[in-house]
Amino acid sequence: MPLAYLGSYRARLEMPWVRSLKDKRGLVTPVIERARVRFPASIARLAGENERTWEVIGAVVLGREAEWVRQVLEGLAGFVRAAGSYSVTEEAIEVEAWGDG
Repeated sequence: MPLAYLGSYRARLEMPWVRSLKDKRGLVTPVIERARVRFPASIARLAGENERTWEVIGAVVLGREAEWVRQVLEGLAGFVRAAGSYSVTEEAIEVEAWGDG
């Protein structure tokens, strides 16, 4: 039996109307900060930090129950989709067993 379950979430955020990196950070950073407070997940900007119109963010959750990990990540995904002025064009959630018990 696994010791824990490791879940990951990845989303590509598109905002073609943004004019500068500063404007983009102003859209993405507050969403990440609010998500960090609401969800027991480690969240980071993964790619596109120097691109004006898109960015990839990701999160990981570690827990003893696979269903709980999945629920946290699905809640986080819904929050990300609803919380910002951007389009989520790609997203993925994965949960896998981690460690041997």
